[in-house]
Amino acid sequence: MATIRKRNSKYHVQIRRQGIPSQTKTFHQLKEAQEWARHMEVKADQGELPQKRTSLKSKTLADLVVLYKKEVTPTKRGSKAEECVLTAFLRNPICNIRLDKLTTADFARYRDERLQQVSPTTLKRQLNIIRHMFNIAKTEWDIPITVNPVHGLRLVAKDVRRERRLREGEFEKLIQAARTRRNPLIERIVIIAIETGMRRGEILGLHWDQVDLKRRSVAILESKNGYSRTIPLTTKAYETLQATPKADDRVFPLEADALRHAWKRMLRDTEMADLHFHDLRHEAISRLFEMGLTVPEVASISGHRDMKMLMRYAHADAKKLVLKLSRQTNEVQGP
Repeated sequence: MATIRKRNSKYHVQIRRQGIPSQTKTFHQLKEAQEWARHMEVKADQGELPQKRTSLKSKTLADLVVLYKKEVTPTKRGSKAEECVLTAFLRNPICNIRLDKLTTADFARYRDERLQQVSPTTLKRQLNIIRHMFNIAKTEWDIPITVNPVHGLRLVAKDVRRERRLREGEFEKLIQAARTRRNPLIERIVIIAIETGMRRGEILGLHWDQVDLKRRSVAILESKNGYSRTIPLTTKAYETLQATPKADDRVFPLEADALRHAWKRMLRDTEMADLHFHDLRHEAISRLFEMGLTVPEVASISGHRDMKMLMRYAHADAKKLVLKLSRQTNEVQGP
């Protein structure tokens, strides 16, 4: 709230806002005083004025992390993984720094230290959590942080996109290896991954009430990006689900660690050590494009909202492209 008082022949202006130090200035003309008062009130509304640092002096970075870990992390789908990241972060000396003393330079030193231990991509994912934490502290917790110290931090992560697809004969080897596992669900999980493009977590979290065999579809209620989607089932996916016994509410009652260990043993048996389970999603999406589906159609199945991210998954089979180009060339040239 702006207050203008006339003292002798001058006009004294004072701006008072909760959480912001008092702003004062003196003018010879009333009009100038009023204009300055309006200008400063607008800046205050937009959060452009310096805020009081008293509450920052009583808190350390660790206090902020603990609060975020308690109130925000549990609401996320990847809460367990994020909790581990924040627990490890709390052990770093940077967390002992008071918020009023914390700067981007502190995080630059932390960055340089961590890059000796982890990849730039891993560190970038971890720092994204801290960046979001500061944004929440400013917008929702009324903690007077004027500048997010992680926002201006320079960190170039290498592009680690994968283009691994199943090579000729590898699908058969993979299925054969899956059949040697004690748990018959492993084979079905591999087939569903390739036929639907579902993520590992979506497959393992699938419940029977999400499966509609009459309409040949599966409903993903909440995906990684927070949106739901309906996936049409191919004939192979339909037959696989139809043959799966309903022994549990979950379609595939298997823990992630059990699948991870089974996958490693399968790769060892098939000598495909460079194949990741997530590569099956790449394979599925690439196949959808090769079937002739449009980008919106593929996106509705894969769940991508960002077309750039979707195209990173679309890797055409080079051998099939050669055959396709050869056929088109022959058609143009004629007999």
